Amino acid sequence: MPQLFEAQALSRHLDFAARELHAQGEGFYTIGSAGHESNAAVALALRPDDPALLHYRSGGFYCARASQVDGIDPVRDVVHGLTGSRKEPISHGRHKVFGHPRLHVIPQTSTIASHLPRAVGLAFGIHRAQRIGVTTPWPDDAVVVASLGDASINHSTAVGAFNAAGHAVHQKLPLPLLVVCEDNGWGISVPSPPGWVEEALSTRPGFEYVAADGADAPAALRAATEAAEWVRSSRSPVFLHLRTVRFLGHAGSDAELGYRRERDVQADYARDPLLGAARALVDAGWSPGAVLARYDAARQRVAGAVRDAVPADRLGSAEEVMRPLERRTRATSIAAAADRKDSFPRGLPEENGPLTLAQSVNAALTDVLAACPEAIVLGEDVGTKGGVYGVTLGLQKTFGSTRVFDTPLDEQTILGLALGTSLAGLLPIAEIQYLAYLHNAEDQLRGEAATIQFFSDSQYSNGMVVRIASLASLKGFGGHFHNDNAIGVLRDIPGIVVACPSSAAEAPELLRTLAGMAAGEGRVGVLLEPTAMYHDKDHSAPYPPPERWRPGKSDRETGRLHWGGREVLVVTFGNGVSMAKRAAERAGVAATVFDLRWLVPLPVLHLLSVVAAFPKILVVDETRRSGGVSEGVVTALVEGGYTGAIRRVTAEDSFVPLGPAAAHVVLTEDDVVAALSSFA
Repeated sequence: MPQLFEAQALSRHLDFAARELHAQGEGFYTIGSAGHESNAAVALALRPDDPALLHYRSGGFYCARASQVDGIDPVRDVVHGLTGSRKEPISHGRHKVFGHPRLHVIPQTSTIASHLPRAVGLAFGIHRAQRIGVTTPWPDDAVVVASLGDASINHSTAVGAFNAAGHAVHQKLPLPLLVVCEDNGWGISVPSPPGWVEEALSTRPGFEYVAADGADAPAALRAATEAAEWVRSSRSPVFLHLRTVRFLGHAGSDAELGYRRERDVQADYARDPLLGAARALVDAGWSPGAVLARYDAARQRVAGAVRDAVPADRLGSAEEVMRPLERRTRATSIAAAADRKDSFPRGLPEENGPLTLAQSVNAALTDVLAACPEAIVLGEDVGTKGGVYGVTLGLQKTFGSTRVFDTPLDEQTILGLALGTSLAGLLPIAEIQYLAYLHNAEDQLRGEAATIQFFSDSQYSNGMVVRIASLASLKGFGGHFHNDNAIGVLRDIPGIVVACPSSAAEAPELLRTLAGMAAGEGRVGVLLEPTAMYHDKDHSAPYPPPERWRPGKSDRETGRLHWGGREVLVVTFGNGVSMAKRAAERAGVAATVFDLRWLVPLPVLHLLSVVAAFPKILVVDETRRSGGVSEGVVTALVEGGYTGAIRRVTAEDSFVPLGPAAAHVVLTEDDVVAALSSFA
């Protein structure tokens, strides 16, 4: 109990210090943990090597966990975080976030439960890695703990994560996950309906339910210990419903009396978790004076840390801030497996003549799975069916259902599983069936996948590859949800890499490079696969044998030139490459085509190195006029000093309709012919 009380007292005084630092202009974060300090009991019920994904009111947990590991001062850690100091141990001044590699606290910036799919994926991944024979950073019997507030359980992200966990348990898959709902009864100013949290959590399939009152310190510690031991022994998930209170409002600018009665606020003081722990100490024989002295010692310790931390040593330049997002040059391509013949029951792909795009991606996936024992393929229908377009056909039969497996029909879960299994040491290659389906779950890329390196200063990463059937040139099929040409959501995410092949010849190298970046750099990569090319034999090409691969060399900053004349340079990608070649021939224009291949980031230096030889540039972009790739290309040309004429031809700013009407708004070969004819 002394350890619990000390952690709670330190956390409380750190919240007071946050307010004081903010008033002085030296602090920047005042969403505190006051009233939630009973989560320190959760830390003491777990081992310090159990991975923790915590929400922002986890000060008590962090202080208690630090007390279990020698040489870590949680007070200085948090103060450095409050002041934006580069001495803070996880983000180094980029954000005030609870995290520390030695404490196995994985930093999360979520306020709306968007870290829960990753937590489910990590719990799943720990056991999946064991089955594959991959070593994880955690013990075999580790428990993954994730915490969130009561209002956040209503968010669709949380509901989806709970469903994914229950779905796994229903299939008798191990899932050692402890979800702690810290229920203070409020979502900023909106009260949770009485009884709702208990009903919502206690009836979830697959979960055990344990409730505890944070004001009763011994009972809270017993309940947390019971919950943690159940997860560890059964390898199945538990909800710990921890009833708390909230002091100091939602955040520094929140005036609670604007929506709460004063007597209700005052009534919460009787449920202060520090009072509960203090009573337990007195009941155990401590004098009230000794308890107060311990509380005051915590105050003085925090005050000393604040004096030492101000003025803060803060990041001093854009370069420093963005360092975790820099491109690195570790292994950037997957080398061939020595025994790769065993993975191709129908013969090596390079011996089977020209392959379609679907076949070449399948062969490249086979090579990655053969070369990387930690690689897995996951998504809807990727197993027996082989995906909607047959791209993963036969992979499950060759590599087994442990490494190639179907997921629930939920893109959020697919990406969350990829995020978590990557943390567990695997190399996930996730499939999203259609580009439009990505929008259901894009925050898992934007808010979770792309941020972890930034907010941990590269101490954590979740390298992964996301394959997406993409673009809108597939004739006679579907409407908007199967023919989507919008990739704006991917173009402005710092740190991710997006590639798009223009034929079967390009796809294997791009896929291997993305997989190499994921494995070697922890990079998040996206491969946009043009659906119109999957089975089009006009885009077929021989599969390159391993002696033509370039393992260890980066090719991610170069496009591909298809020479045809110096009258016009056509800059394009994907379906646009073959479209531009045919259009140039029809228009009688001597055009060279520059295939970008890399859409995020664009191969700007390579492009600028060749444009001076051309008096005119036409950008052919099958994405939309607004938010499309051409915007970035034209900007790069102008900023790079190109003085020739620039035009672009794009799809319209429209959703894609069904049937022949699509030709009015998507980019067509006739559009490119017209643009070249008028431009030349």
